[in-house]
Amino acid sequence: MHRDLPLHGKVAIVTGATRGIGFAIAARLLEQGADVVATGRTDEHVARAREQLAAAGGAKKNRGGRLHVASVDVRDYTSVEQVVNETVQQFGGLDILVNNAGVGNFGEVAAQPVAEWHETIETNLTGVFNCCHAAIPHLRRRGGGWIVNISSLASKNPFAGAAAYCASKAGLNAFSEALMQEVRYDNIRVSYVLPGSVGTEFGGSHAGAGAEWKLAPEDVARVVVDLLQHDPRSLPSRVEIRPSKPRK
Repeated sequence: MHRDLPLHGKVAIVTGATRGIGFAIAARLLEQGADVVATGRTDEHVARAREQLAAAGGAKKNRGGRLHVASVDVRDYTSVEQVVNETVQQFGGLDILVNNAGVGNFGEVAAQPVAEWHETIETNLTGVFNCCHAAIPHLRRRGGGWIVNISSLASKNPFAGAAAYCASKAGLNAFSEALMQEVRYDNIRVSYVLPGSVGTEFGGSHAGAGAEWKLAPEDVARVVVDLLQHDPRSLPSRVEIRPSKPRK
């Protein structure tokens, strides 16, 4: 019934998919026919996302791909490995990994709690390593696939009060560049996306009135799905997306 959809037969894991950018990416993948495993850190968020994603992705009307959700803290390698293995067992393989899970702890270096530094680096950078490490053997078995890492324009435009966040995303950029060179001849394409200001609640921001100038999460999701449908001969390895008319 879904064979005419562009991503029919593809299996994807999207981390941090219970809200914001990750939710939008998971929903768009489902609409395009992919089977999606959407992860989040808390059972509460995962339970809510299950129903919302099923509706957004068309699963309730049997239009899109199949959906599975899981509670995963990407800082915990054992949990990551488990959800990757479960994905392969349930859907028969893995084709797409979208590393979106992230935290935004902000504050001046001298005042920021040490625990917040560790949470930021371990989630935004080590968490991506964990997911890639667990997923790459399965991508190789499929003969290739995609890894898309969600970074931030803050990675190249550092600002005061965001040292931990900016450092984690700058590290993610370098990680993505190195990984891309390691796995390109396995037919695994690695891209990283750098959004500017997005209208979500990430890092204490507000998605409501006054945020109309910002990107919508769906804008980032569209970029990710477009990357997956690029001709194999080309690799848009780094994509920057920003509001066209930011506040002056």
